[in-house]
Amino acid sequence: MIKALRNASHQPPPSHNGREGVRTGVWVWHFLWSGLLLAAFGVMLFLPVSLSGLIALLVAAIPGVSAVLLLFSDTGRARAGLVCIWGLCSLVAVGLTGGIAGPLASWMLMPLVAAVALNRRRLMSLGAALSVLICLIAAGIGFLDLMPVAEGTERLALSCVAFFTLTGGLGLALMPALRARMERTHEAEDARARLFRLLSEQPQLIVSLTDEGRVVSAFGEAPAGLDLNRLLTQGLYRSAHAPDRLALMQAIAGAMTDGRGEAGFHPHAAPEHYVRLSVRRAADGRLYAVLADASDQKQREAALEAARFEAESLNRGKTQFVASMSHELRTPLNAVIGFSDIMRQKLFGPLSDKYAEYAQLIWESGQHVLDLVNDVLDMSKIEAQKYELSLERFDVREPVAAALRLIMATAQDKGVALKAVLPPVPLEVTADKRALKQICLNLLSNAVKFTPNGGEIGLILTEAGRDSIEIQVNDTGVGIAPEDLDRLGKPYQQTGPLEQRAMGTGLGLALVQALATLHKGHMTLESEPGTGTSVSLILPIATPSDQPELPLEDGLRTIALQEYPQTHRPDEA
Repeated sequence: MIKALRNASHQPPPSHNGREGVRTGVWVWHFLWSGLLLAAFGVMLFLPVSLSGLIALLVAAIPGVSAVLLLFSDTGRARAGLVCIWGLCSLVAVGLTGGIAGPLASWMLMPLVAAVALNRRRLMSLGAALSVLICLIAAGIGFLDLMPVAEGTERLALSCVAFFTLTGGLGLALMPALRARMERTHEAEDARARLFRLLSEQPQLIVSLTDEGRVVSAFGEAPAGLDLNRLLTQGLYRSAHAPDRLALMQAIAGAMTDGRGEAGFHPHAAPEHYVRLSVRRAADGRLYAVLADASDQKQREAALEAARFEAESLNRGKTQFVASMSHELRTPLNAVIGFSDIMRQKLFGPLSDKYAEYAQLIWESGQHVLDLVNDVLDMSKIEAQKYELSLERFDVREPVAAALRLIMATAQDKGVALKAVLPPVPLEVTADKRALKQICLNLLSNAVKFTPNGGEIGLILTEAGRDSIEIQVNDTGVGIAPEDLDRLGKPYQQTGPLEQRAMGTGLGLALVQALATLHKGHMTLESEPGTGTSVSLILPIATPSDQPELPLEDGLRTIALQEYPQTHRPDEA
């Protein structure tokens, strides 16, 4: 947060106009230098000055004229080269007038003065080094007496020129540098003021903390309910409700070790408010934290938690009600089914055709209602996570064949051909036998329900790898629209026309998927309107078996083969 505020308050470097002003000042300084020396040269022509003195003045004017190079390339290298020109010309001028003992000896400082005028820190080091080097060379020239030292009027005139040009040049050189420094100082102060105003006016409270929770500084608006004076005087911990202080200590300890920490607390004497703390450790080791009002968020979270708890309670109540009602309905239904079965079989004597027909209808309706009740009961158990699998080892062909036998009569009455392909050898599995029968029965019932007269339904049972089996049910029914595929498999979801929906509760596929999931398997549903539907179940329940091939029961073999070889699939017919 602090880093972001720093970036937000960062201002660009000095303006383009400021840089242009400094550059113009450098050019003017150099041109004035050359102009003064050329004027001094003209005056010296009328005074008794030696030729070496006049040449020294002309050489010293060269750096000022060389500044015109900055008009074409004002780079760091160009300015460094200009400082070197200053050093070379100063050395020549000082040497021509007698070295360190001559009247122009003060010009040994001109490379440093020029570096100051060029307003670059790195150039100042270069200028200082050149001035020291010139001083050493000038001392050698004077010591060896290589050049004559000016005397009398010439010495006085050249000394005056050297003094006034050096002091004037130094004064003028410092003015742009001082002005630039003042501008940077003002800009830094403005940026600091803007940052302080930004921190003070932003809607959250930003504080600097010690590892003991003491507040060093604070900026911004205190969250509602938090006493700012208490926070500044007594620290963060004492500003929080007593039960929440441990969480604050853990957050600050986490920030010290991991670099960040989060916590929430109720302010002292204001339990109706809630404050969120986000603390970070900066690179300098200090702790910075943001305190924000989270009362509304806390209330929403509490409301959502209460709503979730209420929904779970209602769902548990609904599940318990459905389970109890299903048990209550089973008892009279079993009686109705049993008595109607006795009547339709005429066990106690003959009945008229009308009464026999009514008994048959009562028995069929009772069976239908019982199936619905069983589905609801099973689904309620699964939703309540109370459905327990009764695992046993058996030949999976047995529950599949049983489901085929139960559904065969219904398929024949509707004019639907039922075909199946089962393995010729036992396929041992460890699973819930009743659940597998229920899976196959639900899939076949759905297929019969949505397949018109003259259609076909096929069931294929095969091994799928070393430890899995695959149960595939295909039909040539009406199919399912793509937008309905995602809904199927969820409880109480149905498709198709209204008269078909009235025949069930929408629990068939939901039960299949739930029972497959309990066996750690999965269901795949593919369908196309007008073509049919294919449902595939992969169940990892196969158990390796060394038993020899056993013959199927006659009825089962008839269902399994029905003029189809083992490699034939119903959907390839």
